Amino acid sequence: MTLTYDLHSHSRASDGSLTPTELVTRAKLQGVDVLALTDHDVVDGLVDAGQTAISLGLKLIPGVEISVTWNNVTIHVLGLGIDRENECLLQGLSELRRCRDQRAEIIAKRLADSGIDGALEGAKNFASGAIISRTHFAHFLVRAGYAKNVRDVFKRFLVKNKPGYVAGKWASLEQAVEWITGAGGQAVIAHPARYKLSATKLRCLLEAFRLSGGIGLEVVSSSHNESECALMGRYATQFELLASCGSDYHGPEQTWAELGRMPAMPEECIPIWCQWN
Repeated sequence: MTLTYDLHSHSRASDGSLTPTELVTRAKLQGVDVLALTDHDVVDGLVDAGQTAISLGLKLIPGVEISVTWNNVTIHVLGLGIDRENECLLQGLSELRRCRDQRAEIIAKRLADSGIDGALEGAKNFASGAIISRTHFAHFLVRAGYAKNVRDVFKRFLVKNKPGYVAGKWASLEQAVEWITGAGGQAVIAHPARYKLSATKLRCLLEAFRLSGGIGLEVVSSSHNESECALMGRYATQFELLASCGSDYHGPEQTWAELGRMPAMPEECIPIWCQWN
């Protein structure tokens, strides 16, 4: 029997729009057999998600997505199969959330300087979990009429050289991998094609990641087209990394991503779940 895996998703515990229970229920309806909940820098949704998964007969992989600064570039590293109660991991995530709070205040100030008032409170109105993310600011700006959708907000306000851009100061690559492996998990680089790194820099990242103890690459993602999936598959093989797949689902309003709906895994890849019981 072929199982459907989706190893990258978000709930309202971070910047998704569905509760953990709603997310798992939707995953089941979409035919997902194995789902990883990987909220940004927080594990608060895993208890409810796990209970719902048991009731529905779906396998939940406890996960997290950790923000990393590598060579002045923000990279996201997934932790799959983590112990959500690991003290070292929880301490690291707590520090990252503190950095997020500081960044949110600066984003709001810069938006105010450009004529957009009330952004911090507006973003908080969309945040029901422990973090305030750029996505929450994006939802506020759409609701306030400054952009037509979330993608439009990021292009016009929240990327480099735009009014609300603030560079994050996150964990190091080595720290993130250490937290994940120390919590019994597997470290995976999320949506690698999204970072727009040159081939040389991407190879440097993958080598540094592998030497740090990382073992996986998200070859298949809703962020990747078929040619990018094929390219990332070749990189996974070259650097002896296991291949993962994930929709990076945030909610039904982001119509370009759906739970369990992704391109096929390249045949030459070794899926990360091959190591699981």
